[in-house]
Amino acid sequence: MTETLPLDGVRILAVSQLGAGPWALSLLSDLGADVIKLEPPGRGDEARHVPPFAEAGDSLYYQALNRGCRGITLDLREPRGQAVLRRLVPSCAAVYNNIRGGEPARLGLTYEALRDVHPAVVCCSLSGFGQTGPRASEPGYDFLIQAYTGFLSLTGEPDGPPTRSGISVVDFSAGLVSVLALMIGLRRAQETGGGAEIDVSLYDTAISMLNYLASWSLSRGVQPERMRASAHQSVVPAQTFETSDGHLVVMCMKEKFWDRLCEVLNRADLQLDPRFAGFSARLENRDALLAILAAEFGRRRTDTWLAALRGVVPCGPVYGVEEALADEHVLAREMIVAIDHPVFGRVAQVANPIKMSGVQPEYRRAARLGEHTEEVLSSLAGFSASEVDDLRREGII
Repeated sequence: MTETLPLDGVRILAVSQLGAGPWALSLLSDLGADVIKLEPPGRGDEARHVPPFAEAGDSLYYQALNRGCRGITLDLREPRGQAVLRRLVPSCAAVYNNIRGGEPARLGLTYEALRDVHPAVVCCSLSGFGQTGPRASEPGYDFLIQAYTGFLSLTGEPDGPPTRSGISVVDFSAGLVSVLALMIGLRRAQETGGGAEIDVSLYDTAISMLNYLASWSLSRGVQPERMRASAHQSVVPAQTFETSDGHLVVMCMKEKFWDRLCEVLNRADLQLDPRFAGFSARLENRDALLAILAAEFGRRRTDTWLAALRGVVPCGPVYGVEEALADEHVLAREMIVAIDHPVFGRVAQVANPIKMSGVQPEYRRAARLGEHTEEVLSSLAGFSASEVDDLRREGII
């Protein structure tokens, strides 16, 4: 195992809130980045107050999203707060924010505002709708973006209402895109000595995730719709099936898996039936085929089907969250970690998904509000104890 983590020496000043940005930055923190989270004095990040399990200005929600980051308070709305920011920035490789379009410029967080104090700083903004366009100033949240970008129209049963994903998929995806962009910007700054302004949005990320559905729509006028049983839009069979005691997912994403499924079912007739010979034929005759398969899968229990299909045809059970976290593969992949917390005790969380040879991520709790303010201001920006006291008296920190 390496003595230093791969991102040791990378310092990021973050004005981040709620979910998307903080979670992605916490992955960098696990791997050695010094992420300094800046919060407004008083209430701090709203995530600290999200129930359930919220107390003493902290919550399990906040802890899950801000692991390992140092915390300071600073009022960027005040001129003296801006002066503090400008003294901190030269010690940082990057300044990151996930606030709505227009706000980064107003709060002095853009490259244009900071290049004079640090020409190589990389400034990354993650917002709902981006820094330009007619909706730039609007707040954008995962649910709203799923509505705007067609996700709700594609999720749920055809005769049911538009449905949001149970997980904030746009938040997490956009967070990952933003830190990927940040790392690219830092690499470029290393090579050129020049910084950059990076503009990432939940909206653009979600639109990009429409991918092949968008291409079908734009190029051929196809209108993708909600599919029964969470089925794939064009590959058959690839969906959930009801068993005698629950549900099962089966995905024949290659022709060989279709052949193997027929063998497991002991239905050579399906292999020989011209209606089901190839992807296109099965798509054209989807309803007829699915009626046959539904009858087959309904005859046995889920565990019986898993025993017959695992390693032969891609398949899986439909777990609840508790079952998912207890799965043997989760444990084998060391995807659960526990961290001590002064209020909540031993807190279990999901681990960093990045596996790298010779590297063991470092897992630390999220900071209390303003926990590292004095330490950061003195060590990184040269503030004296009396200056810190003055800032505190004025409510700047």
